[in-house]
Amino acid sequence: MAPKKSTTVKANPAPRKNPVAPVVLSPRALGRATLERQLLLRRTAMSAKDAVEHLVGLQAQNTKPPYYQLLARLDGFVPAELAELMEAREVVRMVTMRSTIHLHTAADALTLRPLVQAARDRELRTFREGLVGVELDRLGALARELVEERPRTPKEIREALLVEWPDADPQSLGVAARCLLPLVQVTPRGVWGRSGQVALTTAEHWLGSPSEPVPAPDATLLRYLGAFGPASVQDMQTWAGLTRLREVFERLRPRLITFRDENGTELFDLPDAPRPDEDTPAPPRFLPEFDNVLLGHADRTRVIPPQYRGRNGNGNQAYGTVLVDGFLAAIWRLGTGAEKTALTVQPLGRLTPADRDAVTAEAVRMLSTMTTVADDTNAYDIRFATFIDFG
Repeated sequence: MAPKKSTTVKANPAPRKNPVAPVVLSPRALGRATLERQLLLRRTAMSAKDAVEHLVGLQAQNTKPPYYQLLARLDGFVPAELAELMEAREVVRMVTMRSTIHLHTAADALTLRPLVQAARDRELRTFREGLVGVELDRLGALARELVEERPRTPKEIREALLVEWPDADPQSLGVAARCLLPLVQVTPRGVWGRSGQVALTTAEHWLGSPSEPVPAPDATLLRYLGAFGPASVQDMQTWAGLTRLREVFERLRPRLITFRDENGTELFDLPDAPRPDEDTPAPPRFLPEFDNVLLGHADRTRVIPPQYRGRNGNGNQAYGTVLVDGFLAAIWRLGTGAEKTALTVQPLGRLTPADRDAVTAEAVRMLSTMTTVADDTNAYDIRFATFIDFG
């Protein structure tokens, strides 16, 4: 009898699961998530120092905005709290992200500045025509010696470097010193109620600690998502002024979750980070020019409606921003001289009577803390005016 032919029975392959489509987040949902992490949905009892750390620094081109940023976020904040931190050298003002001045904790100043050094190197290359014949290592060493002998103004730094390189462009020499060294603005500059010209020394000298080696960006990426997420790769690159962060996001992908925005852009986030319902109430907030929440993303529609894009600034001039229902709705400014307690609000669109009442109440809260007039609605001149570009 002929042997039976063996038959191979192929098992049916396991049914392929359809990949789950990522959740799409609307601008409103993204805005609520970011406002929560920016401490703008509800004020917190967090200390000023802890808030500066949580927010990975505060935008600080001008001296007063950090105080207004914390006032909008912290319950019971008074300017003296931040001023004392500055005088105690627990927070400092220095150039970090996007080549702009930020207020950082001392610990972050020693780590974030090395992290963004690559961006400072790129900036320095744009001034190379004014630095022909300048030995950059020598310039860095000389500038360090100057500012660590005593804090120097930018003018003093330029003039001292011109003695060494008289044919160089003065502005380029100053930029080179700023790019090569982690320079901080020493107090009293930036201290509430005091004044002082810009004077610079190194972070290491001012803080009495060496800078950290250039860190991997992984920890900063996670902190960024904790304060600004959900966010895309381009969002973080815009915030930090860095490039080539895609590989870092990919490296961390197993620890993250992803969404899409309405344009299909992939957004990353921390699994346990808060993402409130998009209808969560968002009370009015007065924000200063250059607030973190306005500059932390490439796509800013989560807080700035498309029709208002560019309306809160004119070139390099930015205005104070009023958020209503979580979105840019008006700009504001304080009066000067005899009208120092006069506050003008210019709505960009229609505000309901309830919105105006809520904005007025928030304005009184701000003025009662940031001015010396008693906490009395009648003590303030709060005006609503038709939008006209202040520039």
